[in-house]
Amino acid sequence: MAQDVYGLGNRSTSDALGSRSLPVHKDYDEYINHWKWLKRSYLGGAEFKRGRYLKRYQYESEGEYLTRLSQACVDNHCRSVVHIYNSFLYRQEPYRDFGWLATTPELEAFLKDCDLEGRNWHSFMRDANIQSSIYGHCICIVDRPDTVVGTRAEELSQGIRPYTTIYTPENILDWKFVRQPNGYYELEYLSLLEQDERPYDASNTYYVRTWTRDTITLSSYSPDKKDPLKIVEEKSNMLGKVPAVWVYANRGPIKGIGVSDINDIAQAQKFLHECYSEAEQLISLTNHPSLVKTNSTSATAGAGAVITMPEELDGNLKPYLLQPSGGNLEAILSTMDNTVKAIDRMAHLGAIRAIETRQMSGVAMQSEFLLLDAKLAEKAKNLELAEEQIFRLFALWQGQAWDGHIEYPTAFHIRDKNLDMDILKKAAETNPADPKVKAAIDSKIYELIEGEDLEEEEMEHPTTTATTRTPHIQEMIMGGYTDQQILELHPEISQADLDTAKQELLNSNNS
Repeated sequence: MAQDVYGLGNRSTSDALGSRSLPVHKDYDEYINHWKWLKRSYLGGAEFKRGRYLKRYQYESEGEYLTRLSQACVDNHCRSVVHIYNSFLYRQEPYRDFGWLATTPELEAFLKDCDLEGRNWHSFMRDANIQSSIYGHCICIVDRPDTVVGTRAEELSQGIRPYTTIYTPENILDWKFVRQPNGYYELEYLSLLEQDERPYDASNTYYVRTWTRDTITLSSYSPDKKDPLKIVEEKSNMLGKVPAVWVYANRGPIKGIGVSDINDIAQAQKFLHECYSEAEQLISLTNHPSLVKTNSTSATAGAGAVITMPEELDGNLKPYLLQPSGGNLEAILSTMDNTVKAIDRMAHLGAIRAIETRQMSGVAMQSEFLLLDAKLAEKAKNLELAEEQIFRLFALWQGQAWDGHIEYPTAFHIRDKNLDMDILKKAAETNPADPKVKAAIDSKIYELIEGEDLEEEEMEHPTTTATTRTPHIQEMIMGGYTDQQILELHPEISQADLDTAKQELLNSNNS
């Protein structure tokens, strides 16, 4: 039985899905409530409130609790942190060398629409990174339509090619890794809940797709009736392996279970949710005190109210206002501010997310930037590995081995340039007598300004891929760049690439 630590009901998920007929991994039951909690923490708003994470007062009625829940604010720090990480990781497009795949029309179609839903590859990987940051991991299935055609030309005309799909942990029911003699862990079994596979019918039927090295099975079951799994479709796995790639945010001690970027941040966000509710209640009670009176006294609370008391009323029973002290409000607000600072420390984003000037020493800020840079570099390596594994499966569906490679940025050069410039300005205003010191200050200022120009230039000239290289070279040629300037801006471009782009440009102009 999964432990109920997030207020989702003390009931195992396997029971909710009909575990008598549907097997799930032991870790699925252990983590499913946690995954739902993380998803709601990321989504915020009404979805977070549906989890009913707000602590209920003793003797509080259901109606009073729901009213207080609807009024409590949700300050969504989880989404902010996830998207800041994502923006840093994909500020510069990764370098992708597709090898022999670069010349295939299947790859061109895949990069433009990798999931058959119109999403290009760059957007798909950004979304995969977001999902893995929320849950700790997600998986990408690389599949191919099972359609028999005569020739490759017919395949291309009908759009039959590999595609990929993201599955979040809530839909990954069961899995099994087996250690090979060479030490490599290979996935030999995977069970996925495909709720969108087919529309629900009146019996509330769900569908589960199971992958093994030899077969692919689609089964149906009804959790309401506790029906056993019924095989709807079974076919051979032509790939000979389970085409799933685990995309980790951070690797954990358990195989197949990643560590979320917002594990601790979600708990702090829940505490802020409680604080907002307490602050709202305190403000309401302070501004609108309760009126204490007897039943026979005619009175209402509010400005200009008139109180009519019976003449025979005992003087000890005269009406009065019951108003709590508002002094605790400052303590609540101070606690909330400290909690936000704690979130920034956990995410290493104190100097980036700050909306006000915070007293941080230069050493403290530099240390925080280094910690953030190290975290982003680790995430970049995980994404780089996931992309390479996906393209290996893509090539395997084409019947060949992939010979390309992916390179994500590993140094993000995060620094507070305004603070650096302020320090250098103060140093220059001291008018140092030693000309060497003055020259060193001028040199640092020049490096800082030159670095900003270089970053702007890098954003205008991102690392090219096999599909974007020729058009970008032609754009730079039309913009007046020399061969030497192009080669300096793009180390991945060779002289042969330049000659090819020039020839194509010349041919198009002649035509």
